[in-house]
Amino acid sequence: MSTPSLSDLPIRRLTPRDVRACADLSENRGWPREEHKWGLLLAAGTGYGIDDPAGGLVTVCVLTEYGPGERAELGAIGMVLVAERYARRGVGRRLMRYIVERAGTTPLTLHATPYGQPLYEELGFKVTGRAEMVRGRFVAGGPAPAVATRPATAEDLSAILRLDAEVFGADRTHVIARLPAFADQLRVAEDGGELIGYAAAWPNMDTHVIGPLIARDTETATSLITGLAAGTDRPLRTDVDVRHDALLSWLKERGLDGVAMNTVMNYGAAELPGDWARRFAPLTVAAG
Repeated sequence: MSTPSLSDLPIRRLTPRDVRACADLSENRGWPREEHKWGLLLAAGTGYGIDDPAGGLVTVCVLTEYGPGERAELGAIGMVLVAERYARRGVGRRLMRYIVERAGTTPLTLHATPYGQPLYEELGFKVTGRAEMVRGRFVAGGPAPAVATRPATAEDLSAILRLDAEVFGADRTHVIARLPAFADQLRVAEDGGELIGYAAAWPNMDTHVIGPLIARDTETATSLITGLAAGTDRPLRTDVDVRHDALLSWLKERGLDGVAMNTVMNYGAAELPGDWARRFAPLTVAAG
């Protein structure tokens, strides 16, 4: 029996049962397996992939859509991967074209690595910003946190969802409502009984990733991070919009180092919705 060509292999929707195969593909390309993150992405978003006739997956990506009900206002693309044996054969381009066509008029956003950026530019994505990944063991010190924070409770969820929709610019209840189960810590900051920020720390391999991080200002953001750092002995990792240079400088003073830079790219929108000044870090660059 002849082996079908790559162009004949069908693109299918992935399910949570594909987590291990997605993690295997991540490992194949030298990425961490990140099964915990894959589980969230395939539950809250829609994964697409092509099965390898020899077993496993040829390529994958995840589209996470935001907006009320069935009407998407924004789609975030992430985890675009092609198996090493199929690299540079156009299969990633084919999958991305499929996603863009399915999105129709819905604006799309993604965080591009230097390797992937040329493909996205070819497809019509435009550079709109940058985010720096920082990682390291948090070193406590300096002045006490300027803003009081506390662990979130179930009663905080509705206020978190309202603040998140206002700052993010689109409803992402189906993602944020999963944070209490997905994250090891979820903290909130208040002022006069009003919620002014929240942040989560979730486990990813040997680190705790901080995200989302939404805060009224840099002082609130640093206070939330300090509270989260006190609750873990793992290294911290987060991706910060480079426009928040004060937060990046503070994180580096506290022991975290810049390890990578990603380019934020949009398709069909000149800029992201919401209020970037209060949006310090995404849940994950794979989902916005």
